[in-house]
Amino acid sequence: MHLIAGEDGLARPAWAAVDPLLRDYYDHEWGVPVLDETGLFERLSLEAFQSGLSWVTILRKRPAFRAAFAGFEADAVARFDEDDAARLMADAGIVRNRRKVDATIQNARATVALREQGGLPALIWSFQPETTPVPASYAEVPTQSAESLALSKELKRRGFAHVGPTTMFALMEAVGIVDTHLVGSHRRGTSGIWAADGTRAAAAAEASTPTERGIA
Repeated sequence: MHLIAGEDGLARPAWAAVDPLLRDYYDHEWGVPVLDETGLFERLSLEAFQSGLSWVTILRKRPAFRAAFAGFEADAVARFDEDDAARLMADAGIVRNRRKVDATIQNARATVALREQGGLPALIWSFQPETTPVPASYAEVPTQSAESLALSKELKRRGFAHVGPTTMFALMEAVGIVDTHLVGSHRRGTSGIWAADGTRAAAAAEASTPTERGIA
């Protein structure tokens, strides 16, 4: 069963239908457009930390992550040094993975540097595709796309780490750049960016032109 109707009568995918934390995240955050630098840097960081783990683990640790990484303010994290890295590795509240800790600090510095070329939000959103998947089942939900591959390559070129195409597709799903809510879900087509049929919502389509996108 791909969708489960809750006690409120709303249809959700199985992964979001039982655990209250995941249900709340699905109902109010996943797929909602994130357009600010801090919000995108946080999501980019958490998606990297999630690699190899369950998302609910990251959600449970998110308050600790925010405390440990200065609210994911890029300027603050960019100033982290070896002492900060050691502090983070001693923090049981977060995922203690040195490569991911170092990548987050590196990505903060890359985010600050990127402001001179328009900023992180403009870069990430420039890879929004013309259409989004219309999955009726989990099997129809892709794990990466031409756009996520291109975004991964561009971020790496700009000095970012731990930004593989699968992680970037997960980011794009989380922040509304693509809509992979299953057909029939109460969240399908509610972002204001995408219509339920996979085409861009009228207002979003009018605001975008081919020259603004990262790929043709």
